[in-house]
Amino acid sequence: MTKRHWLFFVYAPLFITWFVDRISKMAAEEIISGVKFFGPIGFLMHHNSGIMLGLFSNLPPVLRVVSLSTGGAFLVLIFFSIQYLLPSKSFPLRAGLAILLGGILGNVFDRIIYGYVVDFIVFGNLQMTSPAFNLADALQWVGYGFIMYGLVKDGKNIWPENNNRKSFFINSQYQLKYVRLLLLFGLAFAIVAGTYSYTYMRITIMELAGHQAEIENRFLIPFILTFLIVSGIFIIFLFFIGLIFSHRAAGPIYAFEKFLEDLTQGKMRPLKLRGGDDFTHLEEVAESLTKKLSAYLPQAQQSQSEASAETDIPDLPIGKIKE
Repeated sequence: MTKRHWLFFVYAPLFITWFVDRISKMAAEEIISGVKFFGPIGFLMHHNSGIMLGLFSNLPPVLRVVSLSTGGAFLVLIFFSIQYLLPSKSFPLRAGLAILLGGILGNVFDRIIYGYVVDFIVFGNLQMTSPAFNLADALQWVGYGFIMYGLVKDGKNIWPENNNRKSFFINSQYQLKYVRLLLLFGLAFAIVAGTYSYTYMRITIMELAGHQAEIENRFLIPFILTFLIVSGIFIIFLFFIGLIFSHRAAGPIYAFEKFLEDLTQGKMRPLKLRGGDDFTHLEEVAESLTKKLSAYLPQAQQSQSEASAETDIPDLPIGKIKE
């Protein structure tokens, strides 16, 4: 994709969704007091300390706010990885992913800044209402709609039917080595970050509350559990990212090897690599090689035919030639 496509179909939907949600929540905090219904739609102020529909709101703040906020950061990482790795320009799919992330980030921003999410929209009446939600939640469903439309519309471009490289393990030895190195660096980073965070948090608790095992366990145990979960998800993510990127390097080499193998058997065909593959210059190398061999082969065959013809002519006696 071009920079213009990234601007209009990735960045713009993402930031517009987040901005609209932020403005609506600020306005709701200022305007809404009590419960007001306009037909089936009602407005009331509700601070949601959990996630969707208030789930997990009773968990300790360290486990709840930190983990949910970190989860939002992971989604940003996954989002840009998917946008980069998508082989298709499917603009509805890319815009849908951007709108979905913008809605999620709107709620993540609330959790980081306030420790809760501002919900103010309900369906129903004074006697019975739906769970409260906000524009970020509503816009996420718009994003889901665009994603489903993009998958249906451009699914064949994302998952080609005639896919010669159906396995992710083209060169398993190289790819596993690549993945192991990536996981090793990820694990090392997790250990360093975990040691720093745990030590900093424990010293801070001791400075504020003294050496009290009950208080330390109340905060440190949820922190350790949260960190282990986040680190585990990060390691799994690195595994798949390493597999994909190593495939993009091993795949073109594999395709070029097959091209040379066919060429030695007299089968001339163009080399076509996937969108996003590394070593795309191999297509030009293969094309140049094919052209040179195509130009050489007819001359070689003609020379061979002439040589055979000269060999097949019998040596005639001079006398007979004169006659």
